[in-house]
Amino acid sequence: MTSGARRKLPLWAETIVLLVVAVVLALVIKTFFVQAFYIPSSSMRPGLVVNDRILVQKPSYWFDGTPERGDVVVFEDPGDWLGPSEDSGPTSLPTRALSAIGLYPSGGHLVKRVIGVEGDVIRCCDEQGRLEINGEPVDESDFIAPQRLCDGPMPAGGSCNWEAGPVPADSLFVMGDNRSASADSSVRLCVRPGEDCDESDAYVADDLVVGKVFALAWPPSHARFVSRPDAFADVPAPSAAE
Repeated sequence: MTSGARRKLPLWAETIVLLVVAVVLALVIKTFFVQAFYIPSSSMRPGLVVNDRILVQKPSYWFDGTPERGDVVVFEDPGDWLGPSEDSGPTSLPTRALSAIGLYPSGGHLVKRVIGVEGDVIRCCDEQGRLEINGEPVDESDFIAPQRLCDGPMPAGGSCNWEAGPVPADSLFVMGDNRSASADSSVRLCVRPGEDCDESDAYVADDLVVGKVFALAWPPSHARFVSRPDAFADVPAPSAAE
């Protein structure tokens, strides 16, 4: 044996090393780059349905990057937005272990579309049932579900006449695409006379956002990339709308 020769590890030791390396890589990818989640409710129909597996990328919001209008984002519960069934996540020991290292979709988070960013004023609705953001109507017909209670988006309870904003600094106003079945920012507005509520509860802090949904990975029949729709492209900045 030459002095440069190395002793080969036993098969069991090589297997352990490979498993450790795989787990570390999975943790790094989950923490910094891509994480899998599943859709817990019908609030994002028709584009995302219950138990769809989605992939969320995080680099877009690194450093000075922030969510933009139209992004579909995953975020931590701002406070009692989730019901018990939605908050449960994986239930079996193997799926919980795989979820911890990023190899299985995790739960306990919400998935919504960003409608308003810092400074925006959102109003429901114009004569065609469209949301107005900073005075600009937005045609969302390509991606929101048909509405049951009125022609436009509404909070739970059926109010079709409300206004939100200006959105506070470092915050978002979010809504589900299935507007009549989404417990989102619009539900938490103080729109009913005499109700006991805090309108700050309607907004999601930027630092609660995990990342942006970029792909629907499972089931294969639904698999596709998820991108920001063009409907929000003409919305003016808050200062331009004043």
